[in-house]
Amino acid sequence: MLNSYKGIIKQRVKEAYAMLEKCHVCPRECGVNRLKNEQGFCRSGLLPQVSSYNSHHGEEPPISGYHGSGTIFLTNCNLRCVFCQNYPISQLGAGNEVTVEELARMMLKLQRRGCHNINFVTPTHFTPQILKAIELAIEDGLNIPLLWNTNGYDSVETLRLLDGIISIYLPDAKYMDPQMAQRYSNAPLNYPEINLAAIKEMWRQVGLLVVDKDGIAQKGMIVRHLVLPEGIASTEQVLKMLAQEISQDVYVSLMSQYFPANKASSYPEINRKISHEEYDDALNCLDKEGLHEGWIQPY
Repeated sequence: MLNSYKGIIKQRVKEAYAMLEKCHVCPRECGVNRLKNEQGFCRSGLLPQVSSYNSHHGEEPPISGYHGSGTIFLTNCNLRCVFCQNYPISQLGAGNEVTVEELARMMLKLQRRGCHNINFVTPTHFTPQILKAIELAIEDGLNIPLLWNTNGYDSVETLRLLDGIISIYLPDAKYMDPQMAQRYSNAPLNYPEINLAAIKEMWRQVGLLVVDKDGIAQKGMIVRHLVLPEGIASTEQVLKMLAQEISQDVYVSLMSQYFPANKASSYPEINRKISHEEYDDALNCLDKEGLHEGWIQPY
């Protein structure tokens, strides 16, 4: 399937790199010249930065499958969640600069290991570089589904460059309350509207989750929502938004795995795991909104 996009990906790469000159790759639109290695909020310049790449077995079942998801952890992020569990990568910059050629070789190595997909984790701020690496990898035989594993703060303009190239979207829907998004993720107050527009665009591109005869995802979207203490993630509103604005058939991964990490100890209201009651309330909201496709976690 990727081979059919050889003719257009070169133009997409050109358009994407042009966005780096006055950077507006993500909705923050910092305006720095990343072609000259200037850095904005995400602290990223021209070259992509990778923390690690490997076969990952901890994603949703259709993503990890039997042989694992070929996960590439990109360094840095366009949000700064005070509770981020991967903060050494996303906020402290744990990782190394690589060339796009090296990034392409990582994809091909993961494909040779038998991974079901290539899973770009926190990729938004490196979209142009990833597109270029995909172009190179396709030339050398990359042909498994590509997955965009994102915090959901993505611009529609940038996502349109991925249309037909990314097969599976795995966005977060973190909040519906802009004040909570700002306080706990250092997000601009437009996070909810940007997130909804991004999820709508992803849904337009790939639609309902499609799996093969072995239950392995080939195309589609799964939306993740992490339940936070004290209703801070506005879970009821997020699930209502998905049911009403996207579809009751959208696959939702409702996560109970929150624990205080990073700077959470400085925020007493989130300095604890969620309670059984809080997760039960979230499950009730799923049922109320008719969202019956997806995964819940034991608690």
